[in-house]
Amino acid sequence: MLERTVYHSMSHRHVVSLGPHATVWEAACVMTRANCGSVLIVDTPSNLLGIVTERDLMTRVLARALNPQTTLVSEVMTRNPTCVAPETLVADAVLIMIERGFRHLPIVGEGAKILGVFSVRDALPREIGNAVNLAEFNEQVNDALG
Repeated sequence: MLERTVYHSMSHRHVVSLGPHATVWEAACVMTRANCGSVLIVDTPSNLLGIVTERDLMTRVLARALNPQTTLVSEVMTRNPTCVAPETLVADAVLIMIERGFRHLPIVGEGAKILGVFSVRDALPREIGNAVNLAEFNEQVNDALG
């Protein structure tokens, strides 16, 4: 079986985005309506500034008791997020997510065109298992090289 690419495994084919002056409240509403766990922050259709995720809403807004109706997404977003190309294999994308501790990867194609977001939920158990095995192997190699 051929390995799937992140672009072909995405559950959402449309880009969920907001401008940097949107509020956290608006981001939460957009994510709820789109039934997704992240929103991309852009200032033009091909200029990705950051990403706001469900986890960001919890740790950067709620845990700090910020007002979601007045806090701007640009204040709590992850700036310059790690992105992958559409032809990236799912197992490779999951490995990046495991090693860097996040669950959403923007997919950016030629000409900086934003194609969507790959979520760990888009991966199959086999692909996650392959990435975990590779992450464990990488850790063992790093430990051995010391």
